[in-house]
Amino acid sequence: MKFIIIFGPHAVGKMTVGQELEKLTGIKLFHNHMSIDLVAPFFSYGTKAGQRLVSMIREGIFAEFAKSDEKGLIFTFIWGFNEQSEWDYIDKICNIFESEGGEVYFVELVADLEERLKRNKTPNRLNHKPMKQNIEWSDNYVIKSMEKFRMTSNEGEITRENFIKINNTYLSPEETAKIIKDRFNF
Repeated sequence: MKFIIIFGPHAVGKMTVGQELEKLTGIKLFHNHMSIDLVAPFFSYGTKAGQRLVSMIREGIFAEFAKSDEKGLIFTFIWGFNEQSEWDYIDKICNIFESEGGEVYFVELVADLEERLKRNKTPNRLNHKPMKQNIEWSDNYVIKSMEKFRMTSNEGEITRENFIKINNTYLSPEETAKIIKDRFNF
């Protein structure tokens, strides 16, 4: 069982790269908005109830997947490195897979803000993430979130062996997915 966490700031291409990696490897993609958008009609993700429900959904899927005969799972996540609770969450979800004998892989994507703002408006993103369809709000959120969270790791901060950091500003999702596949021999 392989658990691949693709993380990075908003609109860096996590979901789109995950879609391409799924095509190349057959490892299923569970992008973060699949749970957020499921809960959103009932509770905003910004509420305690919304966050609790999203966590329950994710952790339930992780637990069942970790015990299954599936090849693996790709999960996308925005990691606030300046928040200890985010580190704790990563440890918790990794443990779900590792406790069942699974291997965890970390893929960090980084891209220039200008490119991320372009990607924030792509049809694929808007189709799969309904809450991003308010472009003005979404663009502002991409920018404002950088003031509150550090969403890119510092050199040496991630010490896991199965880690790769890719600047995909000038790479297509297909090229980025191929780099990931080749690096980890998926």
